[in-house]
Amino acid sequence: MFSMLRKMGAYPRLTLGYPAVPMDDRRFVGCPAIDARRCTRCGACEAACPSSCMGRTAEGFVGINLDMCLFCGRCAEVCPTGAATMTRRFELATPSRESLRVTPLPPAPPAPRGEEEPLVSEMRRRIDHAYGRSLRIREVDAGSCNGCDYEVNALNNPFNDLERFGIQFVASPRHADMLLVTGCPTRNMEQPLIKTFNATPDPKLVVAVGACACSGGIFRDLYATENGIDRVIPVDVYVPGCPPRPQAILHALFKALEGVRPMPRGQGSPDGEGISHEP
Repeated sequence: MFSMLRKMGAYPRLTLGYPAVPMDDRRFVGCPAIDARRCTRCGACEAACPSSCMGRTAEGFVGINLDMCLFCGRCAEVCPTGAATMTRRFELATPSRESLRVTPLPPAPPAPRGEEEPLVSEMRRRIDHAYGRSLRIREVDAGSCNGCDYEVNALNNPFNDLERFGIQFVASPRHADMLLVTGCPTRNMEQPLIKTFNATPDPKLVVAVGACACSGGIFRDLYATENGIDRVIPVDVYVPGCPPRPQAILHALFKALEGVRPMPRGQGSPDGEGISHEP
């Protein structure tokens, strides 16, 4: 027994400090960006893009629809002038899908600073203030390749340790406050997704995870799929990427919680607490 305790004590702390401590992104591959000053409008990136996510701005310059983008880096490989580059940005979650369309890249949010424990305590306070208990999530695969699902699963490993924020995954939508949805969805999953949404108690949050959930991704405009989760159920936050990394999904959970406030006592959950969306 003592040898086991010594072995456990010999291991360093593995849990990442994110989001209180900025990630070391030197090895990250984030979203692509195009420098309009260097773009010659040659169309090479448009022809090479596997997801057809490139578009034109009002001025005629090439832009990127991030809700469709796979972050594959093909545009950066073929751009003859170096206008297309891969950034390290991954905190792209947004409540508006339009903000991911062909527009200038939204400004990077300020990197959070400070000690980890105060931020963890703040998130727990915010969740408890809105729900009166832990935030409970039901993950739904509406027709994905499982890439995004692997990243969702990684939220529970010792490196990310989602439960330190008072957030838990549950097996039934009837026990959930939030749905994390991955995939297109497929025609066969439309009704199950709608039933899952209806089974989740009000008020609830929906987060679309990955390019397929945001826009249909590479399966867009097919007879057997829908072009995004918002074609079937309402979405509160979109997380672009193929797949988005666990920290990007965690950032989306924080983003989703920014849009809720406590409901008056006597409404919402049985203990008298609940949430309502900001108007």
